[in-house]
Amino acid sequence: MTDENPPSGPLRHGLRTGRLEAFSDGVFAIAITLLVLDIAVPASAEAHLLRSVADLWPSYLGYVISVSTIGGLWLGHVAITEYLERTDVGFVRLNLLLLLVIAFLPFPTKLFADYIGRNSPERVAVTIYGLSLLLASTLLLALWRYALRNRLVRPDTADTRIQFLTKRLTAGVAGYPVVIIAGLFIPVIAVIGYLVIALYSIIPFRGGSIPWRSGRRLPQP
Repeated sequence: MTDENPPSGPLRHGLRTGRLEAFSDGVFAIAITLLVLDIAVPASAEAHLLRSVADLWPSYLGYVISVSTIGGLWLGHVAITEYLERTDVGFVRLNLLLLLVIAFLPFPTKLFADYIGRNSPERVAVTIYGLSLLLASTLLLALWRYALRNRLVRPDTADTRIQFLTKRLTAGVAGYPVVIIAGLFIPVIAVIGYLVIALYSIIPFRGGSIPWRSGRRLPQP
């Protein structure tokens, strides 16, 4: 005879994180890969190939900023999932919303590269780009705060590590609005600001190593 009330299994205590991590890593990797596909010389560049390659500098700049930003978001996402003991349906849905924005980033990056240096369109492109970066950073912070609020984080996680990660994730969210507003008047300031925030998010700091399940930690400077 079959059991009319089968056990709920892991759903009773929360969802395991393995599939969420694998799916998320794939989206991050695809988003970074798509960025380079938008860098291409025109078909008429054969006569002046070197100059045409050099004229693509806005695409190179957008590529560096976006790769650094997505890389920083991925590092933050890795830290969050490594601290998790379990997850739940709400966390998974919020994570999907984050991935939606991550997968969207190649579009504002191309917009930024196409219109940088073109006066009025430049301000629009730089602002849309910044708002997209701000939204991604905000969702990542919201994901972490959701995990804390719903007690999804491993109980043996030190308070200092929780505070450190919260501080790191909050920095970008606090910095982008200032940079975006400044970019409405001087777009180049926004460009520099986006790059600085991106580099900050990927530069390791002492005390910020991520505890891997194998017991290893990221090397500290």
